[in-house]
Amino acid sequence: MRTISPAKAVATMALLASSFIIPPAMAASPAPAAPAAPATADQNPLLASVNGQDIRLNDVRQAMATMPEQLRKLPDNIIVPILLNQLVDQRAIQLAATKAGLDKQPDVQQQMQQASQGALQNAYLSAQVAPTLTDDAVKAYYDKNYANKPGAEEIHARHILVQTEAEANDVIKQLKGGADFGQLATKLSKDPGSAKQNGGDLGWFKKGDMLPTFWDAASSMQPNSYSQTPVHTQYGWHVIQVLGKRTAPTPTLDATRDQIRQKLIQDGVQKAVANALAQVKVVRYGPDGKPLPENQPAH
Repeated sequence: MRTISPAKAVATMALLASSFIIPPAMAASPAPAAPAAPATADQNPLLASVNGQDIRLNDVRQAMATMPEQLRKLPDNIIVPILLNQLVDQRAIQLAATKAGLDKQPDVQQQMQQASQGALQNAYLSAQVAPTLTDDAVKAYYDKNYANKPGAEEIHARHILVQTEAEANDVIKQLKGGADFGQLATKLSKDPGSAKQNGGDLGWFKKGDMLPTFWDAASSMQPNSYSQTPVHTQYGWHVIQVLGKRTAPTPTLDATRDQIRQKLIQDGVQKAVANALAQVKVVRYGPDGKPLPENQPAH
């Protein structure tokens, strides 16, 4: 039988405390569906009751289905008692809150209504999108957008980051005078990470890895050249030296699977929203309380 150390048990409980009440995102690996109600009570035994309200094994299983995959892999003798305790605690808090009349407070009722509406909305989106997130759909998207196509452009560069444009111009002046880029980076750069890593070396990066201004400047340069004018970003003023350029290999299906799922989810949600809007009549009103012309957004 698998065992778990006390330290790991404490860590597991801490992780459960932060994740249990949060529903799983569709972007994550799909959780196993909660099992259907069993035919006999023996298959769904009573585990606890709180003021006569039953908590059965199926309740624990449903809670387990909302957890991250790594937690669902824990042995039942570890995970079931922890989840049962959480369900008991939650039920006790709900009963205490009801006894105190908190469910009658307008702000609480509003929050409960919003939670109910959110659950219904999420259920609709999940019902519309989840069935489309198949392996075949992921593979088809990969074949259309990745397979047999070159990978992204990558740049190998290093930089010197300073606080003012005048300092950056002085760095460029020193480089033109024959100064070593790496030594200047180690001495002058305000970027503690790259300054301490081989003289400002940033390694290989893709377009999305850098701020647009930095990428645009670096991509316009030839290998073994440095920027002739300072490059400004939110972090300060940069002097960039491009060391090399290359085209990355075509990514594999496994490497892009999560990214593709995210894109399919985004597309599916947009389609589901558009479908829902097509079935209703929306009237928007201006500041004067009068209906706006159709398709004109409210300001």
